[in-house]
Amino acid sequence: MAGRIKDEDVKAVRDAVPIDAVISEYLQLKNAGGGNLKGLCPFHDEKSPSFQVSPSKGLFYCFGCQEGGDTLDFVMKLDHLSFSEAVERLAAKTGIVLRYDEGGYNPGRQQGEKIRLIEAHKIAAQFFVEQLGSAEAEIGRKFLTERGFDQAAAEHFGVGYAPAGWDHLIRFLRGKGFTDKELLTSGLASEGRRGAIDRFRGRLIWPIRDITGDVIGFGARKLREDDNGPKYLNTPETPLYKKSHVLYGIDLAKKEIAKTGKAVVVEGYTDVMACHLAGVTTAIATCGTAFAEDHIKILRRLLMDNSSSHVVFTFDGDAAGQRAALRAFEDDQKFAARTSIAISPGGMDPCELRLADGDAAVRNLVEHSSPLFEFAIHSAVARHNTDTAEGRAAALEEAAPIVAGIKDGSIQHEYAVSLASKLGILDEQFVVRRVSQLARWARDRGQRGPEPRRERQQGQGQGSGGSGQGVTRPQPPRGPRLDLRSPSHRVERELLKLALQHPHLVSPAFDAYGEDEFTAPPYAAVRNAIAEAGGTEHADDGYLARVRDVAPDDTVRILVTELAVEATHTRRAPDEVYAGMQLVAVRLQAVERRISEVRANLTRLGPRAGADDLNAVQSELWALQQYGQRLREQGTAAL
Repeated sequence: MAGRIKDEDVKAVRDAVPIDAVISEYLQLKNAGGGNLKGLCPFHDEKSPSFQVSPSKGLFYCFGCQEGGDTLDFVMKLDHLSFSEAVERLAAKTGIVLRYDEGGYNPGRQQGEKIRLIEAHKIAAQFFVEQLGSAEAEIGRKFLTERGFDQAAAEHFGVGYAPAGWDHLIRFLRGKGFTDKELLTSGLASEGRRGAIDRFRGRLIWPIRDITGDVIGFGARKLREDDNGPKYLNTPETPLYKKSHVLYGIDLAKKEIAKTGKAVVVEGYTDVMACHLAGVTTAIATCGTAFAEDHIKILRRLLMDNSSSHVVFTFDGDAAGQRAALRAFEDDQKFAARTSIAISPGGMDPCELRLADGDAAVRNLVEHSSPLFEFAIHSAVARHNTDTAEGRAAALEEAAPIVAGIKDGSIQHEYAVSLASKLGILDEQFVVRRVSQLARWARDRGQRGPEPRRERQQGQGQGSGGSGQGVTRPQPPRGPRLDLRSPSHRVERELLKLALQHPHLVSPAFDAYGEDEFTAPPYAAVRNAIAEAGGTEHADDGYLARVRDVAPDDTVRILVTELAVEATHTRRAPDEVYAGMQLVAVRLQAVERRISEVRANLTRLGPRAGADDLNAVQSELWALQQYGQRLREQGTAAL
């Protein structure tokens, strides 16, 4: 059993990897002002970005779903890793060698399961690449050459070859310290009659990488007639590989997709290769499954999904390609981006088109795509005999909902008029009204509240090594709702933001504020966490991490993260004057609340009260009123 990772090594990993660099591997981030970045949240579906990252503080927070934390929290939550696995994964990327409390450095057996599987895939990918140069792999090299891919192209995409024997890869990986159980779990091996055997044998191999560039699976193409398996054999579902969550080529295309706001979806590995080599470097493909909702989520986060972004689908012109295009259109409304379709002449895929007509033909195919809804309308109409009244009516009822689904109202009207012409219906306004009616009904159906938040995998706290899988935990309660329209709550929140984000501006005065000066219980809990972490006077590089660590529960910890990321209300960067205004405002409100309490106490005493009691209450009231007056006149000098 592995020991606990040393705290100084955990800190080294946190410090070595900027949070914006890690999160940018998964989604596009844009400037949000105040030194923060924003993007579409990867933890819930949203149309406008409410997910913010603060590089200076090393924190992220989503104001939509309230997920937040530091770099390790992000990796744990998104990749479903335990704390130890997240540390090990980031350490591997930065070259940091981890030490454990029991002594020694991180041998393979001490790593979490997912980290071990990623390492096995990395070594397997290198093995396959080396095998492509063998005499046996001549058939694979010939396959690539016939499709226009030279050695440089194979190297760029990491294409390799799996030898035809039963256990070449298994023996190689055993020699690297991996067990048969690990190889079976990874999908690199299958269970044979006499034990584990290589899953991929005698095939051309494409490594499938996740968005961060880690190899998580493989696609294998049949080369020989005596191979009785399917044309393409992919890695099965494993702890790493979920085909509905994977897009081939996303690691190579993500930066250009984010930069250009455009993505091209093709159907196979060789199509991705052909597009990239032809200059269409935003091309990606699904891995043995239809393009679906989880793929859309990946693209939306990279595109910063909006009306200026563009997704182009390329499909073969045959019946299967047309069916695939119509399936893609069913998900069109899940994009804010424009969606288009490109069908190559003669039903050729991009790889065949490049071979036949060159790189320019592939670029031209993508550049001259047509709107996907136009293709869907044409397909709907084509299924009916528009020479008859019955056929025209049926075509209208099938095509009108498609037109009604067009996002842009002006374009929707134009296509309604065009549909009338296409169907031969002389009364254009009849078609326009029908489309408008369907669009209105669709809008009414869509005006529902947000879906209930689903439970997510969250990593355990740091403990011993091993697989250490994250466990499912319900979202912690958010506590009482804060009435931010209340002046006291607004100013308390602003002061806490300053204490977390700019502690030097409110120190040391803030540390003298009592718990009772914060009227909202969650805010009082944050103030106590700050005090327990040493206060603003002792704020250093580890200050925020300490505040989050000493928070009594997840509710307070989430609120600390939220306040540490949320922008302050000042248009310029906060300064001592602005900070002083918040300090005075919170103290003044506390004084006024106490004055009200003392006055109420004075009323309760009544005329029969003893002289000593009466004098004590009146003296306190007079002192409070004088202090309040000094605060108004002198500001921070009166604190």
